[in-house]
Amino acid sequence: MKRLTLLLVAVALLWPAAANAQLTMQMSNGWSFTFAGNVNVFWVFTKQNTAAGDASNSSIRTGLLPTFATFEARGKEAGMNLGVHFGFAPQIQNAGVHDNFGNGTQAGAQIDMRQVYLTIGFKDGSQILAGRELGLFGRQNIVQDMTLFGVGAVGIGGGQGGGTTAGRIGYGYIYPNFNAQVTYSTKGGTPAQISIGIFQPSTLGSGTYTFTSIPRVEAEVTYNQKSGSTKYMVWAGGLWQSTKSAPTGGTSISSFGGTAGVKVDISDLTVVVSGYIGKGLGTGLMFSGNEVAGAGTGTELRTSDGGYAQVMYHANKGKTSVGASWGFSRLKFNNTAAPAGDGTNRSLSNVYSYTGGIYHQWTKSLKLVFEGTQEASTKGAKPKQVDVSGGFMLFF
Repeated sequence: MKRLTLLLVAVALLWPAAANAQLTMQMSNGWSFTFAGNVNVFWVFTKQNTAAGDASNSSIRTGLLPTFATFEARGKEAGMNLGVHFGFAPQIQNAGVHDNFGNGTQAGAQIDMRQVYLTIGFKDGSQILAGRELGLFGRQNIVQDMTLFGVGAVGIGGGQGGGTTAGRIGYGYIYPNFNAQVTYSTKGGTPAQISIGIFQPSTLGSGTYTFTSIPRVEAEVTYNQKSGSTKYMVWAGGLWQSTKSAPTGGTSISSFGGTAGVKVDISDLTVVVSGYIGKGLGTGLMFSGNEVAGAGTGTELRTSDGGYAQVMYHANKGKTSVGASWGFSRLKFNNTAAPAGDGTNRSLSNVYSYTGGIYHQWTKSLKLVFEGTQEASTKGAKPKQVDVSGGFMLFF
């Protein structure tokens, strides 16, 4: 408690200095304390084409990456590297209303406690991470997405939405989200790294399947290599979860997914291609609905797939990057869930988006971002929406 009090006092006293650079303090007991993060603000204009006519909207909001304030303490005891990490991720907008006081009635300027975890580093370089952190399945898909430093898609009709924007979530990959986990990773900094963890299991948004007796399992493998001036990274990941319809007996179903991708750096050009498949995962936000056919009462799991391709050119000694990407996400009806007369694999939903962006490192810490996105659906009324955005990202 005494150490925590000293850390909080130090942060309060040195806050102005932390605004210009990452704050690192060495404690008398050998531990170090770090404060870092980012603030981003975007103007986003959306224009939606609907059957009733065009609808436009403006918003001043957070992008795909939320504002972050991260606090970390590290020390070494008994030959192990120990650490704790806290990451607060607030947004700035009020979801289209004037007043928002964090009472839970609006998903606007919330403080999202995304990260709370401890780490145990061993002599061989491997590590255990225990707590709340980004999931493994689909992690690289979002980390390599250029719209992580911008806005990307905001969701059709979501111009005044709360929370972060979508980026390519639901338009090329399923969101891994931040989840409670215990994950083991082999040594970092080597060509190949393996991570595998047990996770807090999720009830299915389709309903009925709400009992989870064993943890979800997620895994990821990455491989980095260099050949001359060309660098490349290959990754693959997997997920499995079992969910039951009753505490004892009942029906048990298994959800699973697989993902893979490659990133290649050739001189000033970076190319990323990734994809995923799933069964019983839903789409967009994982386990949030439509995982099971028949209004969630059956045993047939809907399948999903998607992916994206991205090209970026880095000019001005890497200070300015120009990028373009395209991606899609699809959820299928499947067999008994298909309406009469439809094929067995007709899509329940199929959305896609194109994004072009300019990302300029104005100073060492300040980034300027300009993006344009067209998002659309091939289902129903087939709506389309254009999103134009510009803003600042300041990392410290």
